[in-house]
Amino acid sequence: MAKGIINEAIANFRFDGVLVDERPYGSGHINDTYLLVFEIAEMGQIKVILQRMNKDIFKEPVELMENILNVTSYLRERIIENGGDPERETLNVIPTVNGKPYFVDSSGEYWRAYKFITDATSYDQVESADDFYQSAVSFGNFQRLLAAYPAETLHETIKGFHDTRARFQVFKKAVEDDVCGRAAYVQEEIRFVLQREDLANFFAELLDKKEIPLRVTHNDTKLNNIMIDNKTGKGICVIDLDTVMPGLAMHDFGDSIRFGASTAAEDEQDLSKVSCDMDLYDIYAKGYIEGCGGKLTEREIDLMPMGAKAMTFECGMRFLTDYLQGDTYFKIHRENHNLDRCRTQFKLVEDMETKWETMQSIIQKYK
Repeated sequence: MAKGIINEAIANFRFDGVLVDERPYGSGHINDTYLLVFEIAEMGQIKVILQRMNKDIFKEPVELMENILNVTSYLRERIIENGGDPERETLNVIPTVNGKPYFVDSSGEYWRAYKFITDATSYDQVESADDFYQSAVSFGNFQRLLAAYPAETLHETIKGFHDTRARFQVFKKAVEDDVCGRAAYVQEEIRFVLQREDLANFFAELLDKKEIPLRVTHNDTKLNNIMIDNKTGKGICVIDLDTVMPGLAMHDFGDSIRFGASTAAEDEQDLSKVSCDMDLYDIYAKGYIEGCGGKLTEREIDLMPMGAKAMTFECGMRFLTDYLQGDTYFKIHRENHNLDRCRTQFKLVEDMETKWETMQSIIQKYK
């Protein structure tokens, strides 16, 4: 990123003090993120986060920032009502000099800024079972605080993000078109998907019949989107709100299990290492249900195992679709990388199917 463009962005936000340090920050792959440090006379230093939003992924950055501003403002009110600290327990958007929540630079790129959350850390990997539990409580608490928020008023920042039914149709077309001539080599994987059309349609059909509620969901419930307090070890704030939009609580729960309770990396080639760890599943289920504080319906809680299976299946299907289409969406770092990723997810789905009764009984234990 050109220094002049960053300086242009910095000059257009309401930052206090003198800039003394600026550096790239974090491990995210989508937005360009910088940590800025400002010196304020007599008061020491303050830190802020500056981000350039990725317009390739998020086509409507103005709508995205409208979502974030509305949700964080609502969270601030709930946190204050509960006697919490709104400076640390939700993201705080810093306005531009013109009072907007975003700045458009001279090259047409969109920028935003947040107050930095001090004395807290986000972890890329589960280093302890308690970290995983804390992330579950935090994401559950996020759901609890936003339970009364009218989800349908939010914009969809990525259209059809977890519409597994629609993604199944895209998959079938990718098989039919076979633009790279790869379908012949992955007949087993294609069969795996086609045999589970009911799973692809499951949640969409329940939504059609209005048997489950639309919620404000995070849609990227990985551990590294939780800030954990350095002193207490407790999860204090949910971050990365770009994919906050209308969705299903089961999807948020399920994506956490898919990523956090797997015994192997997302692209592990030795499938004998891949399984769904029932101890981690148990820990997360306990924390998430506790965090939700009674705001979910009984049906939503009963469907949590299905959320885990459906999200894992959807992710595997997306990897396979991308492989068939020529690896155009997910970045690959070796030949057949998306195929390896898809096989890992499908092994997890199979493992969940063998442990289905256990997964259901764990949920009932905490209901």
